[in-house]
Order: sequence, then C-alpha cells, then structure tokens
Amino acid sequence: MEETLTSPQMAEIDLIENLEKISSQITNRILKLEGFILKENKKEQLEIIIFKGFSSSTTHPIEIDLEKKVIEFSCKITNFKLYKSPLTDTEDNFIRENQNLVFFLNQKNWI
Repeated sequence: MEETLTSPQMAEIDLIENLEKISSQITNRILKLEGFILKENKKEQLEIIIFKGFSSSTTHPIEIDLEKKVIEFSCKITNFKLYKSPLTDTEDNFIRENQNLVFFLNQKNWI
C-alpha cells in the first residue's frame, strides 16, 4: 500500500478537526483513520476512531484540549475506513475505504 503524504496545502488544514465536525452531523457513522507516527526515526502504527464528533486513538494517547492538535507527533494518515454504527457482531457495518486525504472531507462521501 502506498503512503499518502500530507501536501503543503493539507498541512494548513486540521484534517482531524474537520472530520470531527462532519462526524458530529452524521452520528450513525464511524470513521477509522490508519497510519503511522514518526517517533525517533521509527514508524509506530497509528489508529484513530472518529465518532459523533470526537476522536479517540486505539494506539496512542491523544490530546483532549480543544486548543491543541489531537496528535502532537508528526503523523501520516494512509487509509480511511467508514462504518455504520452501532457496530455489531452479526452485521456487516463496513461502508467504504479510501486512501485520499480529502475524500472524507466531502460530507456526501459519508452517506
């Protein structure tokens, strides 16, 4: 899988914050962000879940202060997966996946 690197324009956009805003309006969707954190010249797996306007990381501590970025380390997001909520064992909740950083910034792609 090819890594999706942040372009200079994307650096100006707080991707996670914008995805949280969309998520707060579409409350029956869960967006999983997959990628890695660059820490001491090593890649560490990163996974962030966005649901009902809030982010949570399953792999790293995140910042809950709204004045700060969610992840303080340099990170690269390589994949996005969208699911219906609530997640259940008996139902296939997967909707779609995309590696384009801006794909899920379009609210229509959450439906």
